Parts: sequence; C-alpha cells; structure tokens
Amino acid sequence: MAKNIKTRAEDYSQWYLDVIKAAQLADYAPVRGCMVIRPEGFALWEAIQRDLDRRFKETGHVNAYFPLLIPMNFLAKEAQHVEGFAMECAVVTHHRLEKDDKGGLKAAGELEEPFVIRPTSETVIGHMYAQWIQSYRDLPVLINQWCNVMRWELRTRLFLRTAEFLWQEGHTAHETHDEAQEETLRMLDVYASFAEEFLALPVVKGRKTESEKFPGADATYAIEGLMQDGKALQAGTSHNLGQNFAKAFDIKFLGRDNKQEHVWTTSWGVSTRLIGALIMAHSDDEGLTLPPKVAPVVLAIVPIYKTDEDRAKVAAFIDKTVAALVGEDEVAAAARRKQGDLASYFFDKVTGQRIIVDWRDNRPGDKQFHWEQRGVPFRMEVGPRDVDSGSVVMKRRFDRAKETVEAGKLTPKHLRTELDDVQRLMFDKAKAFRDANTHHVTSYDELKAKLETGGFVRCFFHHGKEAEATIKEETKATVRCIPFDAQGKTGKCMYSGQEGAPEVIFAVAY
Repeated sequence: MAKNIKTRAEDYSQWYLDVIKAAQLADYAPVRGCMVIRPEGFALWEAIQRDLDRRFKETGHVNAYFPLLIPMNFLAKEAQHVEGFAMECAVVTHHRLEKDDKGGLKAAGELEEPFVIRPTSETVIGHMYAQWIQSYRDLPVLINQWCNVMRWELRTRLFLRTAEFLWQEGHTAHETHDEAQEETLRMLDVYASFAEEFLALPVVKGRKTESEKFPGADATYAIEGLMQDGKALQAGTSHNLGQNFAKAFDIKFLGRDNKQEHVWTTSWGVSTRLIGALIMAHSDDEGLTLPPKVAPVVLAIVPIYKTDEDRAKVAAFIDKTVAALVGEDEVAAAARRKQGDLASYFFDKVTGQRIIVDWRDNRPGDKQFHWEQRGVPFRMEVGPRDVDSGSVVMKRRFDRAKETVEAGKLTPKHLRTELDDVQRLMFDKAKAFRDANTHHVTSYDELKAKLETGGFVRCFFHHGKEAEATIKEETKATVRCIPFDAQGKTGKCMYSGQEGAPEVIFAVAY
C-alpha cells in the first residue's frame, strides 16, 4: 500500500486527490476553483485529443476557433439557455487597470456592454453561422473547436468539476430535422466507441429527461460510466438543438423550393473530466493505472547495477533491447535529443507513446515506485543477472502480473500484443464491475435501498420534473438516462404505480 495515498475504502474522495498528486497530473491554481494541468496530466489530454480529433475528421468535421468573450446580449436571445447558465457565468465589465490612491490597482475603463467568458459557444457560433449560411448549398456545416470554457462552479474538484476546463465542442448546422438527429446520434456513437476502445471505459448510451437536458436543446443524449465508488459520471453529451438557436440568431437558408427556412443545429462535447473518469474507473490504492492506449509512456526500464563494469554491461543490453523495440534510427534520434537522465524513445511516433530508460541516480525501488504511481502499463528491471540469463522480467501495472521474456522475443509486435491484452483486460474488468453493480428494482423503497449501496439502478419510471426533483431531494440520485438498450420496454412505474413507464437508470452522480 502506498504511504502517500489513502485507500479507496478509507476515504474515496481523498484517494482520488492523492492519486492526482502522486502522479503529478494537476495542482490547484491561485484562482478559486481553477487548476493547473501539469505536463503528466496534459499528456493524457493530448492523447485524448489526438484520438478524438481523428475520429471527428473521419466523420467529416473540421476545426475552427471562436472568441473567448461573448456579448452578454447574445445569451439573452435564447431564454432557456440563459436561464440554464446564468448562475455560472463569469462577466468582464472593464477593459484596463489603473493605479488607485494607495498605489494599488483598480479596474478602469468600464465597458459599454459587459462580456461573458464563454460557458459554452452556441450563441457566438450561432451568430457567425447566420453570416456564413445563405443557401442549402452551404449545408451541412460541420465544425468543432478545442478550447477552454468557464463556469463559476460553487463546489469544485480537480478534473471533474472546475471553474475553467478544457474541452471540445462540436457545432453543426443542417438542412433538415432528420439530418440533425442523425448527426446527434452519430456523435454520441463516436463518444461511446472512443470511451470503450480508447479509455477502456464501458458506457451506457441514452437520452436525458427534460430535467437533465441541455438548456435550449430539443433533446440531449449522453454516455454514462460507473466509477469504482458506485457513482455515475456523465462522460459526454450530444444535443439536438432543433431550430431554437437558429431562430434566436436568425440562421436562415434558401431552401431547394426557393423559400427561406431556419437551419437545424446540434452541439456535442467532452472535457477534461474524462481524465477524472480514467482515474476513478481504473486506478488502485497504489496510484494511477492507465489503459495502454492513453499512456504517454508504455514501458519504463529500470537499470540495476553497483559497479561501473556492471553499468556498462547493463547499458549495452538495454541499448540492444531498446533498438529491437524501436529501431536503430529512433535510438540514434533519441541520443541526439537526450536531456537529463531519462532516455526517451518513441515506441509509436504517430501516437507519441514512448519507452523510457530511467538512468537517474535514485534507488531502483524508488524508480519502480515513481513509474508505478504514474500508471505506466509495463516496467522492466535489467541487472547483471538478467544480462547473463538473456531474459528479463516484465511487470504489468494493471494486475501486477510478471512474465519472464527472452531478450530475443522483445519485439514491437510482442510489446504491442501485451499492451492490447491489457487494454482488453482493463475494459473487461470495468465492465464486469459495472454489470455486478447494476440493479433492477420495482418499487421506490427498493430504489432507495439500492442507491444507498451505489451503482446503476434500473427501473420503470414515468419521468417528470416534479417527481425527479422529489427523488433527488430524498436520495441525491437523478435519472442518468433513458437507455437505448431498453427502448420499447415498458412496465409499472416504481414511483406512481402507473403502467406504460419506460425503463430508466438512476444513480448518484458526480
């Protein structure tokens, strides 16, 4: 058990923060509710961004960038939207600083109209689309942007809920309702496949209730994951905005029948809370555990030696081993860019994943501990006896399994196969946990009892704002979604007793 990390059983919330600190993923910023994403954490975001961006472009989307500041009157144009975000908005009212009478600084140059720091960009993008779209020939517009947003949250937690966070937000415009709906569900599928294939995070796809949908949307769809403490995490959302923002911002086009029509729009997004999902779904009491596809470093090699002669012997063996894994050209390139005592080699130049040889002047145990707490999928110790035997021991971070491998078998294919196996095993473990903690109930008393122990609780329920608000007040749980895998199923509502209720999933959520 790591002494610098509380156990999950002891204090799950503190465990989560301890894992972040031990892995040096993020730190608290001097601005309340904001975080600094450290290089180790940003590397995870870059991996997420890289894979998602590829998926977006494969579905025809392109990237653009829109302003951070949004005129306040823009938010007022869509009533539900401003109501949904009003309490979270940060407002800029002045445009410069000047010295006060005491030699300090004060805000000066009051703006004629205040600006809102974007909580989301539907309004400013809607304004621009109104300038760009004239005819059905201009449609569809398929744009995504990678950016930061700010929502003045009262209760914050690193990665999961911070005042400022990083995300991507897709915004599209279409000729018909059906095309917009198809886009909304397509991007939900993109998120689901990304979560399961890349993050090894099993998710449930479904539609949000009216109480939980995005302000200003006709319909909101989400992917929901289950964390190890039994709480749900909304990992991504996709919204069919109908013509609401199009009418608010007068986004019209000349249709095929030569009549003016409003476009149909969508928006969809995921954020740095996915890093929080990675931590809570996979990590253990020793620290961070990363799915191989996300890991910036896939293998850490720790040399062990006492004498200069042993060091030379071990170094020659490691050089040969690394060359077999990454190629002679990469070894030469790495030597040219080497900095410090960590030798870094690209195992996969496309993804940026690396193999590290840790030559720092630390004890071998400290090095092992360092890479374990950073979630590196595989570690390898190489000492004089390993050189003599011509084999090494590979240690797997996920389940601490060990495998003795002959040096001649250490090939890119072998390591890639091992990494793929761990990726699959991590997904299987998370899915087995979710399935074991998914319960079915038929009454409200059963619902309350199951929610006490955590997990997903499926039941038939006639959802409505009043009933949902009461249940949330009494249990802290919400309807996470109306799952697609239960479409068409109806039964007796566990709350009202009325027949014909759809199946929903309740859970306490982050």
